[in-house]
Amino acid sequence: MKKSKTTVLIVLAFISIYVIWGSTYLWNKIAVTELPPMMLASIRFLSASLLIFIIGKLLGFKLAISKKQLLNTAIAGFLFLTFGNGVVVWALKFLDSGFAALEISAQPLVILFLMRIFEGKKIQLMSIIGVIFGSIGIFLLVSQKQLISDEYTAIGMLMIFACMISWGYGSIFVSKADLPTNYFINTGYQMLTGGIMLVITSLLLGEKWTYPTQWSQPVQISMFLLIIFGGIVAFTAFNYLLKTVSPEKVATSTYVNPLIALALGWYFLNEQITLQSVIAAVILLTGVYFINTKRKLIQYSRFSKILKRN
Repeated sequence: MKKSKTTVLIVLAFISIYVIWGSTYLWNKIAVTELPPMMLASIRFLSASLLIFIIGKLLGFKLAISKKQLLNTAIAGFLFLTFGNGVVVWALKFLDSGFAALEISAQPLVILFLMRIFEGKKIQLMSIIGVIFGSIGIFLLVSQKQLISDEYTAIGMLMIFACMISWGYGSIFVSKADLPTNYFINTGYQMLTGGIMLVITSLLLGEKWTYPTQWSQPVQISMFLLIIFGGIVAFTAFNYLLKTVSPEKVATSTYVNPLIALALGWYFLNEQITLQSVIAAVILLTGVYFINTKRKLIQYSRFSKILKRN
């Protein structure tokens, strides 16, 4: 029964990071058209953390954590939220939401290289094939004339790549770090520390803060969805999965996120989907598929060799 319950939680958690996070690109894009990016992100995560602690207290969860756990949640908060999310929101000022999601779909490639660098993990043959496909897909994506001719778009793409490195290292760090055992509370502390650092960043950048009553209705709705679903629900599911399954499997959300983001951006924001972007998406996601199915393929290869010997 316990194993069955765990399986259900894992499935629901994957649905959360697949579907909800695919939608957050649209919500962030709508909100950042009016609000400064660091202010937007800080309000989102601080509000979500406050709600998490209130709910956790009502449910009787233990809120106290050790100094080491607080430090680790702050590190994770910086990698995932302060830099990893704050800069992505900033980049959305210059990039279409679907394009940004498509670029981020290369996340498994980044994690693969980081695991090789920091853990000495050998890159298998199928992963190498995946990297080749992924590299071709990325090249096709970023080499479009209407993109490379825009200086700010190019900078936005580079900053998103830096965010991918931050998220990749954060995923590896969280999978092994001493963090609060309650995933809900763990999420709350990461958002609290990451949100505080975002506030500091916003003030240092001189961003102008406004009251929610001054925002347009689309921005108010987007912020609500970002706080409740994109923050509390999806990020709790993300932290749960990082402790339950491997970082590589968690990164498979990049299969679905760009497809949802592209569709929503096209439908709600009239974002253009070029043929080259579609071809790039197919090739890039094929590369991600090879990376994330390497264990199965390696086992099949070994089984075939055994059959040949017999």
